[in-house]
Amino acid sequence: MTLKVAMAQVDMLVGDIHKNSQTVITKALKARDEGQARVIVFPELTLMGYPPEDLLLKPSLEQAIETALDAILDQVHDIYVILGYPRHVDGALFNCAGVLFNGVLIAEYNKQKLPNYRVFDDKRYFEAGNQALVVDIDGIRVGLSISEDIWHQEPCALAKEAGAQIIFNLNASPFHMEKVNVREALLHKRALEVNLPILYVNYMGAQDELVYEGGSFVVDHRGVKVFQAPWYKAGLYYLDLSAHSTITLRGENAYLIEPLAGTLSPNLSTESRLYQALVLGLRDYVEKNQFKGVLVALNTSLESLLTFIIAVDALGANRVKAALMLDEQTSKADSDTLVAISNKLKVMIEQVDIEPMMLAYQVMAPLEGKKKQSSGPKLKARIKTLTLMTMASSLGVMALSNANKSEMALGCTTLYGGMSGSFSVLKDIFKSQIFSLCQYRNSIKQIIPPDWVQDNSLDNDIIQLLGVQSLHDYQTLDQVLSLYIGQNLNLEEIAAQTQISRKNVCRILALVNASEFKRRQSPLGVRVTQASFGRDRRYPISNGWQLGE
Repeated sequence: MTLKVAMAQVDMLVGDIHKNSQTVITKALKARDEGQARVIVFPELTLMGYPPEDLLLKPSLEQAIETALDAILDQVHDIYVILGYPRHVDGALFNCAGVLFNGVLIAEYNKQKLPNYRVFDDKRYFEAGNQALVVDIDGIRVGLSISEDIWHQEPCALAKEAGAQIIFNLNASPFHMEKVNVREALLHKRALEVNLPILYVNYMGAQDELVYEGGSFVVDHRGVKVFQAPWYKAGLYYLDLSAHSTITLRGENAYLIEPLAGTLSPNLSTESRLYQALVLGLRDYVEKNQFKGVLVALNTSLESLLTFIIAVDALGANRVKAALMLDEQTSKADSDTLVAISNKLKVMIEQVDIEPMMLAYQVMAPLEGKKKQSSGPKLKARIKTLTLMTMASSLGVMALSNANKSEMALGCTTLYGGMSGSFSVLKDIFKSQIFSLCQYRNSIKQIIPPDWVQDNSLDNDIIQLLGVQSLHDYQTLDQVLSLYIGQNLNLEEIAAQTQISRKNVCRILALVNASEFKRRQSPLGVRVTQASFGRDRRYPISNGWQLGE
């Protein structure tokens, strides 16, 4: 006996319950009619989209969900639909997985483990379930679990005790680089603990700063991966489950459920995963907020060029505009190269001379001596941003910020200048990673001049800001920043691990702490680490914590 299962990697718009329910109906009918599937499994909170945040508090939510469920029950028959949604039960809100078949909601599971860390705040909205659910689907007993449940032993153990022969886990697990191999290792461990195969269905798409890369997969009862869906690609992916008669160690007749080996989509390189996450994050943000396109401030910095190329890859050349701000320091060779890059990508570029604006400001509010020396670059950055935002408004597009994580960490990018914009593609990308991402993109098709991607040494303005002569490259600087921001190590631990003097580490960390007020005013950006600036890292602006503590 075999059971064909369709895994639905879908990209939903948060809050559009009606449209999302229509997508469920369309996908279910396609899986039934074209894929000959008996079961289709959707991710966590499919009807609502993920993460819904305070939309879950809307008074009209309850009726909207009931209406959506009624529509699915009415229009989809002869295929089991397993999907996630929020639902009120006796006044409490639960994160549910429902099993729908032939007009009947035959079973409903409530998520047991509610995450309340980093970007997750389930406990703000949901009550926790406390019971397993096992449902018989054509003779195969399926245990359900939702996302965080799989990270704990108890839900899987309860499902096993209730008679489950396989576990379906519905997910909306956001991407970050540290999680790349963790999920597979986790399911290997869980499958061995309960001696059951596990089917893991993940969300695909982006929502504000979060990216969901898909990559649904299946492990057998030995924890061996037997199926891997593609990453960063929405669609329906099919797997056959085979039920074999066997004898248990106690001599009892039983059925062993074996996922038949299917497609194993190839693993992606670190740079490929990261690059595709940035492309998807930007594309979905633009599409879901209905922007016509984007405008990039083009200059010779690698972060500007990388942002520009990602925008073209995400949206197409016809939806990307480039602005080249010219001043007295812009060489003809550099401007010619940037125009050539823009032409290679088939993007229209507009050159704007900002020198008249600089001179006009000098007349209105003259800067002299040391004040001119220190404030001049910031003024230039703010004039460029004013020009960028004004152009974006007139074109009806979204302005992109070129700021990266290294500069934002240190506060060396100008507030209301280089760090401004409506969205920051590289907000969670360290400068040393920008070099590797540029090299990766050039390996597909050379766009950036190779000699521009070779020098990993610190910019002069950062050297002056740090006042540290012993640091020469971004790799070293970013190691310190990563240990402090990503791993939350203290001053002494970082100095010991990096072999950088305590004084120099102290200077770097002090700059990070002092710049929190700037980061709070920065635009939203794609999250690719578990310690991004935003909901992951909530550092108080006003505080008396000492670096050595």
